[in-house]
Amino acid sequence: MELHSIMPVDIESMYGEDEIIVSKTDLKGRVTYANDVFCRVAEMSTEELIGQPHSIIRHPDMPRAVFKLLWDTIDAGDEIFAYVKNMSKTGKYYWVFAHVTPSLDKHGEVIGYHSNRRLPERKEIEAISGIYQALMDEEKKHTNSKTGLEASFALLVSVLEQQGKTYSEFVWSLRGENDVAA
Repeated sequence: MELHSIMPVDIESMYGEDEIIVSKTDLKGRVTYANDVFCRVAEMSTEELIGQPHSIIRHPDMPRAVFKLLWDTIDAGDEIFAYVKNMSKTGKYYWVFAHVTPSLDKHGEVIGYHSNRRLPERKEIEAISGIYQALMDEEKKHTNSKTGLEASFALLVSVLEQQGKTYSEFVWSLRGENDVAA
């Protein structure tokens, strides 16, 4: 399946607030496991997902700066919580509140990544959407994609500095949580 051949449609694909979308990837981000909820919401079979880059579900509305932050964080061996807008095989979108962690072998070496994703509340999506749109607008101002990514990432850092929060603290503040998950 060609990722770029999917046209986004303005239809939200829903899943239950008690459901968890689970996937695992190798070090390069290729899917090695996808649970049934992931397959159903992404509208793909396990066979279609396994071996594909996890970015196969990347929605074009997602700022690249958020993925840079995600990869920088998990490559450093840390966990991250993030809001992500994904796209199904038919172009429908769905929002997730993702928790991504490195998977370690018995020697403590990173061998892949694990992600659990839950349905965010509407107020959280509304709060993050404006920020993501500003990041996308910044990316689009630049004809060079690398320069656009750098400018968008700088804007994200600036927004966080203005809030006086790390990305994790900011994300948890949107969820209305007082404590940052450890």
